Amino acid sequence: MTTIPCFVSPTAGTSAARAAALPARGGLGLKPEHFRTIIETRPDLGFFEIHAENYMVDGGPFHHYLTQIRRDYPLSIHGVGLSIGGEGRLDEDHLDRLATLIARYEPQSFSEHLAWSSHGDIFLNDLLPAPYNAATLHRVCDHIDRVQERLGRRMLLENPATYVEFAASTMAETDFIGEVVKRTGCGLLLDVNNVYVSCTNHGRDPQACIEALPLAAAGQIHLAGYAQDIDAAGAPLLIDSHGAPISRAVWDLYRYTLERTGPLPTLIERDNDIPALPVLLAEAQQAEELLQACLSEAA
Repeated sequence: MTTIPCFVSPTAGTSAARAAALPARGGLGLKPEHFRTIIETRPDLGFFEIHAENYMVDGGPFHHYLTQIRRDYPLSIHGVGLSIGGEGRLDEDHLDRLATLIARYEPQSFSEHLAWSSHGDIFLNDLLPAPYNAATLHRVCDHIDRVQERLGRRMLLENPATYVEFAASTMAETDFIGEVVKRTGCGLLLDVNNVYVSCTNHGRDPQACIEALPLAAAGQIHLAGYAQDIDAAGAPLLIDSHGAPISRAVWDLYRYTLERTGPLPTLIERDNDIPALPVLLAEAQQAEELLQACLSEAA
């Protein structure tokens, strides 16, 4: 199974480094609260990731800081607004802005969600699920083909966190994703927290889900924290909140995943209740320790 090679250094100041893949190290989502600290301290970190839609303007402070940080670190760009699973055509203006952003920063990775967030001219600030059936499969594959054609690069598709399932679904999520990867040649962004959240909510085995995904296509891993609630039937309901530390159960599932994929670039996601940078760096270091253990066991 193909693995991503590690970089010796976290810097990415040369054109050769920019052309390389993300390092199989821990990375963090880049937050404005941490811009100055990152520039001043240059922490030993594998990469940063940004949400594309936060940077779809020509100038401003976000670009000012990202330009400086990009000189020193590999970059991943993660989209949240393409509406890959939507019924309508892709928004070509949005895709053009995305292409401009990618040309500007030359990220080592681009990814999007298996979800929809728009209907007609209405944009919904959420990542919504779609039924897993032939019609959705055809639509998602067409959209991914268009994205990869326009961007001139392979994209990674992220498995979703879900809270409901559709009676109209005729395929398991893992089979659906596997077929999308097969038909489009896209890669997989394996969100381990999403696997754990969805399997808990639907009464499935997270390890079995990991095994059933197209792991050979995995190019990056996401880890995050969740919130816990109770549904109307009194059963546990997990919410993909990105607002808490990573749980022990998700760390264990991550270790299980690495044993099957080999070391992969691993992002710590935190979008709510964002703590000080050292707190997130400690989680990234925890991921790196597991990545190094994976490398040692493979040697």
